Amino acid sequence: MTKKDVDTTVCQNYVKDLGVLIKELALEAKQQAVEKDTEFSTGYMAGFHRVVSLMQQQAEAFNIPLEEIGLEGIDADEDLV
Repeated sequence: MTKKDVDTTVCQNYVKDLGVLIKELALEAKQQAVEKDTEFSTGYMAGFHRVVSLMQQQAEAFNIPLEEIGLEGIDADEDLV
């Protein structure tokens, strides 16, 4: 299979699944940061903050609804700090 053979729907499904998985991991990181309160857990959560924030900003720039990338219902600046 070549890059040209990859269908748009496959790419959309990939991005949405990736967003959902990142959101789940980010929220788990937040929970660990609250429970453990270590520098590592706080830094780990901060990394997810950056990724979620960047993905949401890019979606906004391209007029892509957050539902399409699996990142609806999470606010990096509120939920991951």
